[in-house]
Amino acid sequence: MSRLDSFIRRVTAQRDVLDHVCMLLAGLPGPVVELGLGNGRTFHHLREKLPGRRIIAFDRALGAHQSSVPADEDLVLGEISETAKRFAGIGAALVHADIETNYAEIDAETARWLPPLAVSLLCHGGIVASGLALRHPDLAVLDLPAGVPHQRYFLYRRSQ
Repeated sequence: MSRLDSFIRRVTAQRDVLDHVCMLLAGLPGPVVELGLGNGRTFHHLREKLPGRRIIAFDRALGAHQSSVPADEDLVLGEISETAKRFAGIGAALVHADIETNYAEIDAETARWLPPLAVSLLCHGGIVASGLALRHPDLAVLDLPAGVPHQRYFLYRRSQ
């Protein structure tokens, strides 16, 4: 498969997962945490799908299109593994983590610190949508929406 086709499959799956998650969030209070703002496409999508809900975005540096930059108070720059710790206990309804690199050693390190961080950010019953598989005793696997290939994206609900 070409890299272009792979990219199209990935962002299509991401959109389908986020649309599914937005329906699951109905009635669940709390902000959304976007780990990995990037160019801001998913932030922009979530802003449209969840109007009025606070979305806090984290990234190493600002690289988003100007139409997809959060308000200053909702943009946190620096190493995500460190900066997001300050938001532990925020009671997020959703943590979306699109920070995989496809470099095994980097992604293995991220998969080490991301699960406990995500749990610390979530409310009870909150959801994690991630490009990386996460393992944590407080995260229960959720089914992906129809049409999203197995292991293309991962969904979890905080159970504790």
